[in-house]
Formats: sequence, C-alpha cells, structure tokens
Amino acid sequence: MTAGFDTWDYVVFIAYAILILGVGLWVSRDKKGHQKNAEDYFLASKSLPWWAIGASLIAANISAEQFIGMSGSGFASGLAIASYEWMAAITLIIVGKYFLPIFIEKGLYTIPEFVEKRYSTNLKTILAVFWIALYVFVNLTTVLYLGSLALNTILGIPLIYGVIGLALFAAAYSLYGGLSAVAWTDVIQVIFLVLGGLVTTYLALNTVSGGDGFIAGLTTVFEEVPERFEMILDKSNPEYKNLPGIAVLVGGMWVANLYYWGFNQYIIQRTLAAKSLKEAQKGILFAAFLKLLIPLIVVIPGIAAYVMINDAEIMARLGDVAAKNLPSLEQADKAYPWLLQFLPTGLKGLAFAALAAAIVSSLASMLNSTSTIFTMDIYKQYINKNAGDKATVNMGRISAFVALVTACIVAPLLGNLDQAFQFIQEYTGIVSPGILAVFLLGLFWKKTTNKAAIIGALASIPIAMYFKVAPKGWSTSSLFVDVPFMDQMGYTLLLTMLVIAIFSYVQHKGADDEKGIPITKQLFKTSPLFNIGAFAVMIILTVLYALFW
Repeated sequence: MTAGFDTWDYVVFIAYAILILGVGLWVSRDKKGHQKNAEDYFLASKSLPWWAIGASLIAANISAEQFIGMSGSGFASGLAIASYEWMAAITLIIVGKYFLPIFIEKGLYTIPEFVEKRYSTNLKTILAVFWIALYVFVNLTTVLYLGSLALNTILGIPLIYGVIGLALFAAAYSLYGGLSAVAWTDVIQVIFLVLGGLVTTYLALNTVSGGDGFIAGLTTVFEEVPERFEMILDKSNPEYKNLPGIAVLVGGMWVANLYYWGFNQYIIQRTLAAKSLKEAQKGILFAAFLKLLIPLIVVIPGIAAYVMINDAEIMARLGDVAAKNLPSLEQADKAYPWLLQFLPTGLKGLAFAALAAAIVSSLASMLNSTSTIFTMDIYKQYINKNAGDKATVNMGRISAFVALVTACIVAPLLGNLDQAFQFIQEYTGIVSPGILAVFLLGLFWKKTTNKAAIIGALASIPIAMYFKVAPKGWSTSSLFVDVPFMDQMGYTLLLTMLVIAIFSYVQHKGADDEKGIPITKQLFKTSPLFNIGAFAVMIILTVLYALFW
C-alpha cells in the first residue's frame, strides 16, 4: 500500500480532467452568428433544466470545506455537524416556495439587484462590495487552501503549486464560458463527487469492520463511539460552542442556512437561470433530496477515521502508511486526506477526482458570481453605464481573473487552519444576520424603509462583534458571556430586525413603504409534485433526527 498515486490513479484523474475541460469548452463555444451577451454569460441564456439546476446547486455547495472541513468536524465532534446538511434540505424547500417566486418575477441577475429594486442603489452598492470581499477573501481563499492541503497530503505537492494548479483548472473553462460552462460541467462533477465520496465511505467502513462490509463497519463505528452519533450535543461536550444543543434546530442555524441558500449569489444564480419558476422549484427539490445523502460521504468518513486511529489493531493492519499525516483533534482537517491514502489503485484516482470536482466546481461558481456582481452592480452602475454585450462579458472575465489572482495570493497565508468549515461559518456569521434581516423584512414586511435597512445593516456589525468579542474580556456576571457563535447569529438577527422595525415605524409612522412588495397567496402557489416532495423530505428528516437525537 502506497501513499501516493500509481499509474492507474493518474489515468483516472487525467481522464476526469480532460472530460471536464472538454465539456466546459464545448458548451462555452459561441453559436455561429451569435455574440455572447450578458444573459448568456451570467445566466446561461435562462435555459437550465431542473436536473442541471439541482446538480449544480450541490456541486457549487459541496467543496473542500465539506469534504475536508466537514470530515474534520466529524472527526472532532461527530454526526452533529450533519445538521448543516440536513437542515439545508428544509431551507431549500422554504427558498423554493417563498423566495424564488419573488426573485424570478423581478427578472434578477444578481441578489444586490433585488436590494436596488426594493431599497436603493446606495444599499445595493454597500452589499455588492461586501459580497465581493467575502467571496474573494473568505470563500475562494479557503477552498483553494483546503484543496491544496489535500494535494499536499496525498501527493506531496507544495501548497503554493496546489493553489495555482486548482486555480488554473477552474479558470480554464469558467472564465471563458460563464455560468453555462459552470452549470453543465457541474452535472458531471456531481456524479464524480457522489460516486467518489461513496467509494471512500465504503472502503473506510469496510476497513473498520475488518473486511466485513459497509453495514458491519457502520455498526462497528456506532458501537465504538456512540457519543459521535448524537445530533443534539450536551453542554458538557467540548464541541457545544460550535453546535449548541437544541439551538441548532431552532436558533442560529436558520440564520446560516437561510442566508446561504436564499441570498448567496453563487448559489441562487443557478435558479435565476432556470427556464421557468416551476423548473427552478423542481431543481431546488432535487437538491434537497441530494442534501439528505451528503453526510454519508462527508461526515461518516471523519468518524470512521477517528475510530481507526484509536484502534491499535487497525493501525497495525494498515502498516507504515498509517503513520503519515495522522489526523488529531488539534488537526482534524487531515482526516479525509489521510483516508484517501488507503484506497486501492484506480479508486484512489476516482476519490481524488471527486474531491477535485468538489473544489473546482465551487471555485468556478464563486468566480462566476463574483464577476457577475462586480460587472452588473459596480461596472455597469458606476464605470461604464453604456457598456455593450462584448464589453460586459469581457469585464466579467477580467474581474473573475483578478479575483482569482487575489485569492491565490491570500490562500497560502491561512496557515494551520483547523476545522475550516467552522472557521467559514463563524466569520460569515458576523455579517450574515444583518444581511438576512434586511432581506427578510424587505421581502415580507411592506413597512420596511431604505433608511432603516441601511441603519440595521450597519448596526448589525457592532451587535455581532459585541457577542463575539466584548464579553470575553469581562467578568462572568456580564450579559451574554461566551455565547456560542450560532446563538450569537440568532441574537444578532433578532436585534437587527428590531432596529430596522423601530426606525421604519418612526420614519413612516406605520405606513407602507412605496417600494414594499405586495404579497398574495397566488404568488406562493406550488405544484403538487413540489408539495409531495417537500412533505417527503420533512418525513425523512423527522426519522433521522428521531434516530440520532
């Protein structure tokens, strides 16, 4: 057994790379006599079918922070981290039923564009700048860092070369083809992602069971570490600060999920590119069912790795390779790359292709959305208001390239980041409650005013920082001492909504705002297929939480 790649692993991985690049460049080609316009580049000509939307949503979402970061959290805390995935399934249903009808009716390119139509250009610009900074300095950099960490662990490739290689791979087709290239290659990426992930899970559990198979391995893991299968953590659990018990179900998790799936450009952009609202809703439903499967391929391997390194017999069976890049509670993110070392020749290439698919598809999605926001909300608004299709598309490519280069410079500086998934959630969680408050009240409360929304968005940062920073230096009698960050998000959302509501009421004396959105029952009417699917998702989730409470 070797830690590196053998010939067949390289063959499988190179075949995957050629397939993705080939499909990406093929769908990117300009049709004869047609100049690619903004709708073609940023919204895939509004032609995506439901299955492409669903697959692309998952491919954009599942990246290094899930495969590596979530497996690391599974190693450190267990199945409880799966709440991010399982509750996302319900969130997707809510987004499909209540958010999408409004977004698609308004014909949006970007989420900041909704802010302009509901509030003002000033608030749109503030949020557009925030999102560009978040995508470049948090999302892109973390995905590049974790991806290069995997390359370093498995193949010994230096971090900086891994960062550059992944960046070039994603750029090769996404910069030229736009969302169309990203979405259609995502359909292939998600097949590699799921199959490769399942192979890794199967072989990890088969190793734990001593060759007795998947079910025996799952049973063994459950018997060895039953505490790792608790979804609702007790206060005595060291990971309670990250996943604070019942608050995961009724508190701040909703802030993280509603913000991410409802108002995150690189996620929602796929649904805006749908043929129709019904097609977008079917895609959302498909993604919700896929979400139920994801913990099996990104959390269970981390728990299996924890059992393996604490079992002397298994470690002896694995040989000298097992001592390389050994994960620990302090360096939990090494769990998934460590597992990949033990896969047989050929399958190691497939599993690594799955990891690469997750990384590259997310990078491509983030790049496309960063360029969409910059081009449509900054460039066309302030720099070149009369930009034609050619100038707009070219600026999209240039801005994506600049974002990628910046992320490549910053990524190696992340150093010894542990549990990267939690890092992303915690630092996004400082600003996401304020953004979510602005959107929720803007969508569903007609009295919300632009001035109040700006005050609320700005006030949300010091509110969030109070919970995060101030109390830790105070006495134990201080209010809200050491509040788990998920609870911080919940409190920040509620207080920000209160600020916006008060200022809106004072400004208009309780009257509706002129830009308020009229809400009708007909607007949120969904098809029988969507309703049945949504009910099935909720039943499955109820069973899962009942089993692993």
